[in-house]
Amino acid sequence: MVRKIKAKQILQLRNQGLSRRAIESAQGMSRHSIRAVLDAAERLGLGWDDVAELSEAEVYAALFPGRGVHESVFAQPDWGRVHTELARVGVTLKLLHQEYVDASSLAGQAVMSYDRFCRLYAEHAAVSGATSRVGHKAGRSIEVDWSGPTMQLLDPTTGEISKVYLFVACLPFSRYAFVEATLDMKQESWLRAHTAMFAFFGGSVPRLVPDNLKTGVISHPKEGEVVLNDSYRQMAAHYSAAVLPGRVRHPRDKSSTENTVSHVATWVIAGLRHETFTSLAQLRLRIREQMDAYNREPFQKRVGSRLSVFTVEEKPLLQALPAAPFEISTWSYKRKVNANAHVVWARNFYSVPFSHIGALVDLRITETMLEVYRRDERLASHLLLPATTSNQYRTNEADLPEGRSFQAWDRTRIEEWAARIGPATVTVTAKIFETVFIDEAGFDAALAVLRLSRKFPPARLEAACALALRGPIRSPRYAHLRPILDTGQDKTGQVPEPAPDDGGYVRGGAYYAGGHR
Repeated sequence: MVRKIKAKQILQLRNQGLSRRAIESAQGMSRHSIRAVLDAAERLGLGWDDVAELSEAEVYAALFPGRGVHESVFAQPDWGRVHTELARVGVTLKLLHQEYVDASSLAGQAVMSYDRFCRLYAEHAAVSGATSRVGHKAGRSIEVDWSGPTMQLLDPTTGEISKVYLFVACLPFSRYAFVEATLDMKQESWLRAHTAMFAFFGGSVPRLVPDNLKTGVISHPKEGEVVLNDSYRQMAAHYSAAVLPGRVRHPRDKSSTENTVSHVATWVIAGLRHETFTSLAQLRLRIREQMDAYNREPFQKRVGSRLSVFTVEEKPLLQALPAAPFEISTWSYKRKVNANAHVVWARNFYSVPFSHIGALVDLRITETMLEVYRRDERLASHLLLPATTSNQYRTNEADLPEGRSFQAWDRTRIEEWAARIGPATVTVTAKIFETVFIDEAGFDAALAVLRLSRKFPPARLEAACALALRGPIRSPRYAHLRPILDTGQDKTGQVPEPAPDDGGYVRGGAYYAGGHR
């Protein structure tokens, strides 16, 4: 076929001094094809210098104008105008095809079908570079974003109006969509919306394609790696997905969800504009109903609907969900491991392997668990102590080395410490335990008394306990013993003055006179 002649190559070899026979032998070309190219170039006055910068197709078209062009029997639309009109609000290819049919029919010309019209427009766009088409495979990605338009909730008691934000997710292949209403756009709401999304789809995918919002992506540089929010990365890993955010200022990277966001404005926000909602649960129910209708709406250019394509073609390809949904967590960074091999969180103590004493660790806290990490290694995990507790310990025995200083406190150990100080101290700690309903409730008060032996000599603490026991107070505590030691009353052996009727402890005159008046 003439179309296969490499006209530019023939002219180049001829310019290099090769004869027709040499070109035929070297390239395996027909002598008739070579003669046709050289004769056409001579007739048009074209030499190698004239075509050196042109492509092979351009050289062929210059030598043989009009050859190989397929003439269609159908009237040809103005594809540039079609592309321009599609940018206008509400204009679709179906509408433009109908206008083309009407105009061509009036002119008595044959018209092409809607399918051919769409295919030729796509070829025009691809050749001209007017737009790019991104192919999507079933069950491979989910595009997520926040909707710009918002909704409202009414407080029936106060009449206060609060804003409601819409999380939007879409499977690009089937265009099956999910919408969740939230009270804010903070990280916890972002993660909870994803958890609800995976449950709604009934499966997971290898790729999550979000926008570059801070609840998901910390930074997305032009060069280098994307830095993800830790909690978002953990959530994606829980569902065996990788986060691949769209490029900054490239909305086509997630065109499906961008398109779905605009549809949400019509199907959800506009569709429910005449209804008043007083609870988030009520609003979420109506949104689910609206989105169900949206997903069932038949395609204009494809057979079926979003729901039917998702159910038949895409859902079977989704990854199975994990046994338990992702648990929302918060992170606390650079917490130091104390000398007792515990780290502090919310006024309570959690053990860490003793080899990490003095190190800085990160804590991941969920509703029920506390996990300790050093870089990417998990060092320990504990059930979270109730928020109402303080100075309580969660200790894994394996985290601590052998040795008494690392043993957890109990009543026996406290009583042994008191016995080493003296009998009066033993009596004081015993009276403390008599006032509590469980031993653990007395640990803090008893240890506060015993730790006075670190600031004052144990003999002085023993004398102070004996002096306090001779007074009117039935169960002396730290608050009673510390003033005795501070003022030296344990040295003089003077019993503190009786407390007034209101039950408070009042320092006697000896305190203000330094014990000499």
